[in-house]
Amino acid sequence: MPTDVLMIDEPLTIRVLTVNTHKGFNFFNRKLVLPELREAVRTVGADVVFLQEVLGAHEALSLRHSSRWPEGTHYEYLADQMWRSYAYGRNAVYPEGHHGNALLSKFPIISYQNVDVSVHGTEKRGLLHCRLDTVSRLTTVHAICVHLGLRAGHRDHQLTLLRNLVNGLPEGEPVIVAGDFNDWRGKAEAALSQCQLTDVFSTYYGAPPKTFPAIFPLLRLDRIYVRGVENFAPVRLPNRPWAHLSDHAPLAAEIVL
Repeated sequence: MPTDVLMIDEPLTIRVLTVNTHKGFNFFNRKLVLPELREAVRTVGADVVFLQEVLGAHEALSLRHSSRWPEGTHYEYLADQMWRSYAYGRNAVYPEGHHGNALLSKFPIISYQNVDVSVHGTEKRGLLHCRLDTVSRLTTVHAICVHLGLRAGHRDHQLTLLRNLVNGLPEGEPVIVAGDFNDWRGKAEAALSQCQLTDVFSTYYGAPPKTFPAIFPLLRLDRIYVRGVENFAPVRLPNRPWAHLSDHAPLAAEIVL
């Protein structure tokens, strides 16, 4: 067989990371830690990174922290040269700027859409849905970055919209859903089992991990779900330096297509 023929039947392992960036500031919002956060994200070696609470722009903060503020957007700064494909879904907009979800990918992003799941015009939220071309596989991978609301009723509605989105995707195409679910009541797993999504960490440990607050985690807010994959496994990350870079601890997993 010619060496330039892709072996599409061979398994492909994708490492994913999800982290709420807390707009680039540490737990107490006193210090801009974006450079340290970028270095920590790079060390994980993830192929796809799901980011929540990413600043697209903020005029006042950029002036106040001018010595450490990047020239471009925060998600472009975090992507650097490691993730040349990225997408941003703007959710919250205010006079000084805006923030939302972002996805960084070493695979080409074929297309993306930011699905508005806000309820009654408050707590602007979105589902950033990206279609990835893994090149070596004859299938599209769907990556959905999630940041659900703080109110239980809002989350219930948003979980329904997420379930409908996943159920509407083509059968046989792998799906990865990750992000900040704010689900301290533990309702997401039952809701998302109706679209055949499986929680990576619950499968191995019986429950999602505690991720908030990062400095001393008590609540199980962040998740990684998969559907239509061959295998998966959680990846353990060290407490340092993550506990000082955000109010949420990150999650990582390896997913085999």
